Amino acid sequence: MPCVGDWLNSPLSIVQGIFAQNVPNSDWEKKVTEYFKEKLKENNATNWVPSLNDVPVHYLKPNSLVKFRCMVQDMFDPEFYMGVYETVDPNTNARVLHFGKYRDVAECGPQQEIDLNSSQTVTSERQTFYCVPVPGESAWFSLLSVWFLNPQFHAYISASQARVSPSTSYTPSRHKRSYEEDEDMDLHPSKQKEQHMGNNCCGGSDIHGCVEPKRLETEASAGHHVISPNCSPPLDLNFPLPGEKGPACLVKVYESWESFKVNDVLEVFGVLSVDPVLSIVNSEERDSSTLDPMECMDTAEEQRVHSPPASLVPRIHVILAQKLQHINPLLPACLNEEESKTCEFVSNFMSELSPVRAELLGFLTHALLGDSLAAEYLILHLISTVYARRDVLPLGKFTVNLSGCPRNSAFTEHLYRLIQQLVPASYHLRMSIESMNHSRFIPHKDYTANRLVSGLLQLASNTSLVIDETQLEQGQLDTAGVHNVTALGNLITWQKVDYDFNYHRMEFPCNINVLIASEGRSLLPSDCQVHLQPQIIPPNMEEYMSSLLTAVLPSVLNKFRIYLSLLKLLDYSISDEVTKAVEEDFVEMRKNDPESVTADDLHKMLLVARFLSLSAGQTTLSRERWLRAKQLEALRKARLQQQKCVNGNEL
Repeated sequence: MPCVGDWLNSPLSIVQGIFAQNVPNSDWEKKVTEYFKEKLKENNATNWVPSLNDVPVHYLKPNSLVKFRCMVQDMFDPEFYMGVYETVDPNTNARVLHFGKYRDVAECGPQQEIDLNSSQTVTSERQTFYCVPVPGESAWFSLLSVWFLNPQFHAYISASQARVSPSTSYTPSRHKRSYEEDEDMDLHPSKQKEQHMGNNCCGGSDIHGCVEPKRLETEASAGHHVISPNCSPPLDLNFPLPGEKGPACLVKVYESWESFKVNDVLEVFGVLSVDPVLSIVNSEERDSSTLDPMECMDTAEEQRVHSPPASLVPRIHVILAQKLQHINPLLPACLNEEESKTCEFVSNFMSELSPVRAELLGFLTHALLGDSLAAEYLILHLISTVYARRDVLPLGKFTVNLSGCPRNSAFTEHLYRLIQQLVPASYHLRMSIESMNHSRFIPHKDYTANRLVSGLLQLASNTSLVIDETQLEQGQLDTAGVHNVTALGNLITWQKVDYDFNYHRMEFPCNINVLIASEGRSLLPSDCQVHLQPQIIPPNMEEYMSSLLTAVLPSVLNKFRIYLSLLKLLDYSISDEVTKAVEEDFVEMRKNDPESVTADDLHKMLLVARFLSLSAGQTTLSRERWLRAKQLEALRKARLQQQKCVNGNEL
């Protein structure tokens, strides 16, 4: 079990040591990255790093190492900072080099000042991402992150509380508290300000301004000021989905930021910065009556959004970052690596895949009121994913329209709750005239605040979106409602969302699993319509659905979760021999029924065959799976035809 050492509690002291040993060599930054990379490989040390997803910010020690699992909601402009700067003692002329990387504020010793004209000063660049927790992250996911993967959580919290005084709490009502000051600072903000300007610091302006004694902000951008929440409207954290909780963070990346883009899901390890001096410095700059308007082109709203109080939106200075293939805590983080533990995990689970699939099929059959055919297609839908794009066509998407859902019952609501227990991220979109007309689906650019305002469709890859049409009644869609319905159609058909930049629209590709529940045929497009045929009608739908979850052991539920996430990541191929057999079979089908069998039917059967194979743990198509796919499609079509005969041309 790793010891919680300096690299975790005081990472900047480690950086300082490496910097001091390697200056003036320029490779000290690379050595810092390698050091922490090796530390995090030791004995599951990543589990010891506290996560902002699970631990409230006020429990965490400022300037400690933290991790954050997040989605990039927006990218701000790159900013310049002092990567290396030199301080001088006016009395002795002694000079000392310092690093500014991984800091918001440049610090130096007593009786020292920063020499802005030093030839040793190095100006560097970093990219700031505005990151939010993964939208729609399931509750079971957070619980597993804390309890299953990190059993030392309670020990860490106890240790944190012992290390950190109550004054480390950063809440909206106490956003200017310093993390080394006593209770008196809460009652006398001016005293707090004076002490910050007089104790162990080097000035309070950016690197282009005049240097006041004792503290200097390392960020060189002139447009990063904070307006006090006491004097302005509440800060909108810009979460894509309503009711979301968790911290939003300004994630500052120093290397390879070109590889990250909006909507990517990242796990970052870095230095937590919640320095209240940022709020003080920016407030002073905002309040200064001598500030030349030409020197600051940012609007007040942009300053407020880009430099919010660190107590509300903490900063993370990234040491290591990686894109995540998935966010399921039950799986290894990266399944592409040829590590023995990863290979062993996959092979062990694949060996017991058949009974897991059988149990999952039974579970979903009960959830779908005894309809085993609909349960088969629901499994195929849940493991589907866009694996490639050919021109504008996304390959692998499998949107299912589950028609025939009871209208005046809580069936769809409870079905979503069951799906929510199986997937890491999901959202239930209740489709109504009001929600279509008044909700914001498409993200748009706010040029006044210079930020991307989020919308409901700004979701992470592989999010399950369940659209409930059973609540839809007659009414008039206004212009916004029509745009929202069009956006849903584009998402389903092309797996893209056109973000609104006022003067133009920009396509953002996505990979969202869409399930549409409707009474009749959906007004939205779909890849496959399955008409529900309930075999049982429970007298109490809520009690029936709740009993299903209660009856499943937690260990079995975890196997379902692993099954659905793992199969999305498997490769798949079709041999030349099977390809030829499928082509011959399709030609024969066309001969027998030229009017009913189309190229679209072939595409659909190949999709069903693909997911049927993967659902059985097979990464190549066999003759058996192809025949089974044809059988399922025949049953599905026959059911639709039967319903059409009953209800006329409804389906």
